[in-house]
Amino acid sequence: MAPKAEAWAEADRLMAAFRAAGALPVEADILQPAEVLLDLYGEDIRARAYVTGDPLRGEMMLRPDFTVPVVQMHMADGAEPARYCYAGEVFRKQEHLSARKSEYVQVGYEVFDRADPAGADAEVFALFADLLAPLGLRAATGDIGILTEAVRGLRTLESRKAALLRHIWRPRRFTQLLDRFGGRAPFPESRARLLAALEGGAKLTDAPLIGLRSEAEIATRLAALRQDAATPPIAAEEVARLEDLLNLSAKSPAALAHLGDLARDMPAIGPAVDRLDARLAALAAKGIDVDALDFEASHGRTTLEYYDGFVFSFHAADPDLPPVASGGRYDALTAVLGQGRSIPAVGGVIRPGLVADLGGAPC
Repeated sequence: MAPKAEAWAEADRLMAAFRAAGALPVEADILQPAEVLLDLYGEDIRARAYVTGDPLRGEMMLRPDFTVPVVQMHMADGAEPARYCYAGEVFRKQEHLSARKSEYVQVGYEVFDRADPAGADAEVFALFADLLAPLGLRAATGDIGILTEAVRGLRTLESRKAALLRHIWRPRRFTQLLDRFGGRAPFPESRARLLAALEGGAKLTDAPLIGLRSEAEIATRLAALRQDAATPPIAAEEVARLEDLLNLSAKSPAALAHLGDLARDMPAIGPAVDRLDARLAALAAKGIDVDALDFEASHGRTTLEYYDGFVFSFHAADPDLPPVASGGRYDALTAVLGQGRSIPAVGGVIRPGLVADLGGAPC
C-alpha cells in the first residue's frame, strides 16, 4: 500500500483539480454525532463504525465519510448552486484481517444544483473519468431510482413495498422477501403458529410483555401480519419483470432500450428511465463514450443507503481491491437534513492512496 505521504500528495493533486472545476474547499470534524450518521449511513456502516461516548455530546463516531456533514453544512447556510471539495481521513472497521485499511484518505467533490440534474450527474462522472483515465479503470453505472420506482409500482400492500424498499441495499434479504411476497416461499412457520393461536382464541395478554414495545404497538404489528397472511401473492408476471430488471447488465444504450421495453409494462419506472436517457445524452456531451459504458441495474445495492438515483464506481483489474472511486445522487438526503428544504445533489469520492498504488496520474 502507498505510504501516507504519497496518498496525501495525490490528494493535493485531486483537490487542485476540483478547485479548478469551481469547488469550494470545506472541512468536517473527525468526530461526528453518532445518532444522525448511524440512521443515515445504513446497516453496513453501523457494523463498521468506530463509536465512542462523550460525557457532554453523547455518542460520537469517527467520520466514515464526508457526505452527510457536507450536506448538513450546505443545508444550514449554503448558496445555490454550490460545489464543494474536501480531503481527509475516514475510518471504517473491517470484518476480517485483510489488506484493506480501516483508516485511509478520501477526497471528494459534491454538486448542489437544481437547474440541471442530468448535467450535474455528467459533470461529476466526467470529471472523475478524466482524472482517473491514465489508470485504465473500468467504470460501472446504475440507477437506484429505477429500482425503487419499480418496487413502488408493484400491485400489493404498501407494507410489503416498504419492506422491499428497506432491503434494496441487502440483496439476499430482498430476494427472500420477494420470494415470500410472490408466493414462492412459505409464510414463516413461527408467524403462522402465532396467527393460528390468535385465531384459536389466544390473547395478547396471555403472555408476558418482554422488550420495549407497548401492547398497542404489538397489536398493530399483529394486525399487519394478519393482513399480510390474508393478501394474495404478488402476481408472477410482476415478480418476473422485477427480477428481469434486477438482473439487467449491458452497455448503456442496450440497457436503455431494454428499460424502455420494460417501462411499457412497468409504467412506474418511466420517469426514471427518461432521466437515464437525459443523463446519457449529458455524458455524451461531456465526451464520455456511452456506447462502451457499463450499466448494471443492481449496481450500488451494497453501497451507502442514502443514494437514490444515479450511482457509479471505477474499478481496477484486481477484484480484491475496493473501488478506486465511487459516488452517486442523494436528493432525498438533502430533504432529511434540510428541515423542510431540499435540493438535488450528486457527488463522489476518490481514494488517493489507491490511485498512488496503481501508479498515480500525471500532474
